This record gives sequence, C-alpha cells and structure tokens, in this order.
Amino acid sequence: MKRLITKSALWLGVALMAGGGGIARAATTDEAVALVKQAVQLVKQDGKEKAFAEFNNPDGRFVKGELYIVAVSLDGVVLAHGANAKMISKNILEIKDTDGKQFVKEQTSLAKTKGSGWVDFRWPNPVTKAIEPKTVYIEKVDDMLIAGGVYKK
Repeated sequence: MKRLITKSALWLGVALMAGGGGIARAATTDEAVALVKQAVQLVKQDGKEKAFAEFNNPDGRFVKGELYIVAVSLDGVVLAHGANAKMISKNILEIKDTDGKQFVKEQTSLAKTKGSGWVDFRWPNPVTKAIEPKTVYIEKVDDMLIAGGVYKK
C-alpha cells in the first residue's frame, strides 16, 4: 500500500509539473474580462501611478502566466505592460502582428468609439514563446485603454 501511495504521489507531481491540475492552464476570456475590470477599478481607486506599478509587477496580482494587463494611451504609448517592461513609453500605434494587422490602432479606435470590446490578432505568448492567435478585451478609462487577453489554443 505504501508503494502505491508513493507512486501515486510521484505521478501527481509529474502531472502538475506538466500543466495538469491547473498550474499552467490557459486563461479564459472570463478571466481576462475580470482582470481588466479589476485593473480599471484600481486606476479609478488608487490613481494611475500606483496602478501602473502593480500592472508592471511580474509577481503581482495582474500577471497570471500568459494573462497580463497592458495600459496604452489613446495615441498608442504604452503606459504599463505586465509581460514586457521594455515596451513602456514606446509608441506602438502602428505596430503590426505577423499577419500585418494594426491591432493597437484597432484597440484605440474601439476604445474611442465603443468604450470596450474584443480585438483578435497573433502575438508571441510569453509562456510558450510561440506566435499564437490572441483575443484581447479592452476598456477605456480616462485617456487610455486597459487590455488583457488570452491565447486561443
């Protein structure tokens, strides 16, 4: 019996390391919406400076594996980026995905016209490093948009 329990524990450990049990699972669209709404609330409650510091913290509550928050001014300047701090202060309005889609331009247009919604594009997954289809939920708050997205498997 002891040997069976030991083997079961070993297989459970292997399964968890391989992504079973929820450790490395893909985020859902509902989780993306919830995280963006939490981020918007933090901006409104504590101000941009405190919120951006939290969005940029790789160990903070706004970075969950492949799901992270990005804040972009409506003219395309990255204000906060949970997966790549090197992007902060860069104007990415004209950036294109691997298919040539100007997805940031689409996001800012959506923010200005509807206030919120989804934009699809292809982008490197920070966890797998592969270019994957992604859908991003955005919400306008003040003079910027807050975005959080999931990779479609």
